Amino acid sequence: MTDSRQYPERPIVGVGAVIIHEGKVLLIRRKYEPLKGHWSLPGGMVEIGEPLESALTREMQEETGLAVDVGPVIEVFDRIMRDEERRVRYHFVLIDYLCWPAGGALCAGSDVDAAIWADPAALAQYSLTEKATSVIQRGLTLAREAPRPVR
Repeated sequence: MTDSRQYPERPIVGVGAVIIHEGKVLLIRRKYEPLKGHWSLPGGMVEIGEPLESALTREMQEETGLAVDVGPVIEVFDRIMRDEERRVRYHFVLIDYLCWPAGGALCAGSDVDAAIWADPAALAQYSLTEKATSVIQRGLTLAREAPRPVR
């Protein structure tokens, strides 16, 4: 797979989700770079002309098989990864939302090797990035404070 996201001319906007269900959080294992083979939160890129929440619901369906109810933004941050020569190999601006499953069946989709419900108390075994762990913790706190949207 050719990665057109490498060495971008400008940052690429992406969306991700902390999906919470019965006290657990959804993790995916990435199939492609960046972070190939690592556990992470599900997410993907926003397409031209696509509203953020539409991109989020599309990506969750594609990656996890789940329809989601979209809640508030947890955090906005950038992920900049450099190559050996210190050139910017990847530059993403990421917007992570709190979400809840609203339908579908959990399965590993197009860009993932595996999708699981993980106990937040056992996240260390998944070797998540420090940022992913932080976003999950903020999402869990927000879920206790923010009610789920009424359907």
